[in-house]
This record gives sequence, structure tokens and C-alpha cells, in this order.
Amino acid sequence: MERRAYKQALFAVRDDQTALDIVQDAMLRLTEKYSQRPSAEWPLLFQRILQNGIRDFFRRQKVRSLWTTPVSSLFGANSEDDFDPLETLQVASDSNFSEPPPEQLERSQLVALIEKALGRLPARQRQAFLLRYWEEMDVAEAAKVMGCSEGSVKTHCSRATHALAVMLRKQGIKP
Repeated sequence: MERRAYKQALFAVRDDQTALDIVQDAMLRLTEKYSQRPSAEWPLLFQRILQNGIRDFFRRQKVRSLWTTPVSSLFGANSEDDFDPLETLQVASDSNFSEPPPEQLERSQLVALIEKALGRLPARQRQAFLLRYWEEMDVAEAAKVMGCSEGSVKTHCSRATHALAVMLRKQGIKP
């Protein structure tokens, strides 16, 4: 569950460390505030806490940008001169060595294309798509987590699947 939650947060915030922090905070909040609840309620509660954490991140970013932009303009040049591009490389922790290398490559390229396409979706469409098809929630559960109507979830999912299909067709991937 934590890996899927991490991917959801990563798609939303587009920063691996921030996504990890959001997921860890969501898990801590779940255990601190809802451990007495029945375990059947935990997945929905966790999703709701996770989505609220993502929204809070964007709210904080907006406030920070209002205050830090004028201050940073006083210093002039970019302070990230020590940037090392090798630090951005990642090793896949879920690699499958039993598959032949060409199939591993094809699968990893397909997953990368899908993740890139998911990242281009609007936030609500991406959220609805991930909750419905990745987390395998029904429409009512996803609506509860997103704080909207079931019809909105259906609309967002439909638009997301159509947009993903178009993006992937442009990359030469057909259903």
C-alpha cells in the first residue's frame, strides 16, 4: 500500500523526497488519530489523509512562493551551483531478473511512458484515475476520498482514460 501511495504523491508533487514525506506523515496521522477505528475503515481514511496532505503541500508552496520570491530576488543568481546530475539517477528496487532483458526493457519503457502521461493529466483527473484503477476503489469510495459527487468521479475518470489513450497512441502504444 505504501508503494502505491508513494506513487500517487509522486505524481502529484513531482519530487521524490516530498512525496515520501507526505506518505510518511499520512501513515503517522492514520496511526495516531484512527488506530482505534476498525481496520476495514483504514484504507479509505488513509486515502483521505494522503489526499489532504497533497493539498496541504500545494497550499504551503503557494504561501512560500509569495514570501520567498521577493527575498530571493535580493540575492541575484541561482544558488544551486553545486547541482550534481548523477544524484537524480535512481535504481529500480522492484526489478525482475527472471524476465529476459528485452522484455524488462520494454516493460520499463512502457511504465515510464504511462507514468509520464499520468503526470500530464490535470490533478483531479489523475487523482480519480489512480483511486479508481490503481487503488481499485469503487466510485462511492473514490468520491468520498476526493470529497465530490460520484458523477464527478465518473467524469474525471472518463476524461483521464481518454486523455491517456490519446497520449499513449501518440507514442505508438495501442490498446
